[in-house]
Amino acid sequence: MENFAIYVPRLLPQKDYFAPGHRACIGCGEALAVRLVTKALGREVIISNATGCMEIVSSPFPTTSWRVPWIHTLFENASAVASGIEAALKILNEKGVRAKMPKVVAMGGDGATLDIGLQSLSGAWERGHNFLYVCFDNEAYMNTGIQRSSGTPFGAATTTSPAGKLSIGQATWKKNMPAIAVAHDIPYVATACPSYPFDLIEKVTKAVATHGPSYLHVLSPCPTGWRYPTDLSIRLGRLAVETGVFPLYEVENGKYRLNFDSSKLRPVRDYLTPQGRFRHLPKEEIERIQEGVNKEYQKLKRKVEA
Repeated sequence: MENFAIYVPRLLPQKDYFAPGHRACIGCGEALAVRLVTKALGREVIISNATGCMEIVSSPFPTTSWRVPWIHTLFENASAVASGIEAALKILNEKGVRAKMPKVVAMGGDGATLDIGLQSLSGAWERGHNFLYVCFDNEAYMNTGIQRSSGTPFGAATTTSPAGKLSIGQATWKKNMPAIAVAHDIPYVATACPSYPFDLIEKVTKAVATHGPSYLHVLSPCPTGWRYPTDLSIRLGRLAVETGVFPLYEVENGKYRLNFDSSKLRPVRDYLTPQGRFRHLPKEEIERIQEGVNKEYQKLKRKVEA
C-alpha cells in the first residue's frame, strides 16, 4: 500500500516569476521545476543563479525570463554570491535601512552543485548563512554537450562516459548530495521532483521559512540528455520515485521523514527502459543497479525509523 503525504499549500500567485518564452528544450523537467519553485517563492526574493541550463535558456542578451531580482554567477560561486547578499541585507536591516528582508536563494545544476560549486556551498553551510540552495539535478552537464558529472547515475551513457565494448558508460555511482548536506548539520534538507508539484511547493515553503541554511535537491528529467520522448518527463519523474531510484524525503534538524513510501517498489527496469542513456545495459548490470537501489532505499528507511 502506498503512503504519500498529501500537502495543501497556500494559494499560489497566478503570475509566473519565471516567464514563458525562454529557450528550454521541449519537455524540459528543469524549466517546470524552476517555474514551480519561483511561484512558491513569490516576488520578495533575490536569486543567485550559477551558470547552467537555466541561465543559458533564460537570459540571452537583451532578454530575460526572470521577473524577480536575479544575478547570473559563475559555476563555482553561486553560494558565495548568495552569502554576500544575505550578509549585506542583514547589515542594512541592522542599520534600519530595510525593514523587510527578501528571501535569498541560490540555484545551480548538478555540475554547479555537486562538482564545481561544492566548495563555496560547503563554506556557506559551515558559516550558517540564511539562504536556500536549490539544486536542479538533470544528472549531467547538459547545456555544454551532455558530459558526465558526479550526479550521473551508474551505467548512464554520456559524451564523456560513452557506452561501448570497453565501457559500461558511467562507471561510478551517483554522489549522494543530500547526505553531504545533512552532514553539515544544517536545519533543513529535502529531495523533490516536479512530477510531484504539491510536495515540491511545500518543501520550498518550509525551506525558506527555516532560519539558517536549507537545501533542496530537485530531480529534473531531461529528454535531450536522458534520450526519451518529450512527453514522458512527468512520467519519468514519477517512475524515479516509484522505483526508489530517487526517494522523496526531508530531514528537519536531523530527523528523517519519507514523503513517499510503498510496501513494494516498482522494478528499476521500469525506469531505465524508456531512457536511451541506459538502453545498452545488459540484464546483469540492471540487476546490479537494482541491488544498489534496494540497498540505499533500506538504508534510508532505517534512518527514518531511527
